[in-house]
Amino acid sequence: MLEPHGPFLVDRARMRASFERASTSYEAAASLQSRVAAELLERLDLFRFTPAVVLDLGSGTGRLTCALKRRYPRARVIALDIAAGMLREARRHRRPWRRFDLLCGDALRLPLRDGSIDLILSNLMLQWCEPLAAAFAEARRVLRSSGFFAFSTFGPDTLCELRSAWAQADGYNHVNRFSDMHEIGDAVVRAGLMEPVLDVDRIEVAYPDVLTLMRDLKSIGAHNVTAGRPRALAGRQRLARVQRAYEDFRRDGALPATYEVIYGACWGAAGRPAAAAVDGVARIAPGSIQRPRGP
Repeated sequence: MLEPHGPFLVDRARMRASFERASTSYEAAASLQSRVAAELLERLDLFRFTPAVVLDLGSGTGRLTCALKRRYPRARVIALDIAAGMLREARRHRRPWRRFDLLCGDALRLPLRDGSIDLILSNLMLQWCEPLAAAFAEARRVLRSSGFFAFSTFGPDTLCELRSAWAQADGYNHVNRFSDMHEIGDAVVRAGLMEPVLDVDRIEVAYPDVLTLMRDLKSIGAHNVTAGRPRALAGRQRLARVQRAYEDFRRDGALPATYEVIYGACWGAAGRPAAAAVDGVARIAPGSIQRPRGP
């Protein structure tokens, strides 16, 4: 499996600080995150779970955590996020009759016991984890052998218009690298999780101009925190070049921002060891990775 390296390596300290700063503005700009979370929850309707312990991995401000507590009122529900500021916002959503736990921690080093979780949901967080296989290995470790893990993450076509516009403005990367379905499926198998199923959806969000898109990304903490980011603020001339380049995508009076959303689901390891890699590649059955058919 290929992992981001060189200019695309995520600076996790800067990433954490970015989400800390965005904690108070996140909800107002997180409509896409809410939409994807609703789809993730809807997919749970296919299963009859009675989990005792549920983990919202990368909980942000806790909206999905609240929904999980409503769905599983007798379960212990844990909101875990790397940014303490996000958890402070999540605390505001708790009610005495519907409480959940708050836990500050890193998805790459979960502060949880082995085999302690029945159900893990993770909404649009895994794209910040490097190496991705380590995040899945931690999920496998804390998940019970019969547990279930459902997640969403961004695919490589995400923000392709913005990436293209910046490429015409300067030589730096301004958009993160996102793993594709086969890389994600490979990481799941290498971690030893079972019966992975993945599919992909494309969502377009319309913006009046590119600066509004950039402000929304800043509001949710989605800054460029890669090693290859520019070290100085973009000047007016560079921003003007980005705006001109993005205008090539305008249609019906709006600028599109594409998000490729990958959904995944898998089961606990049930005692199975992590998949052995052959020449650095773990094998996954092709039928386990799916792409929805068009209408």
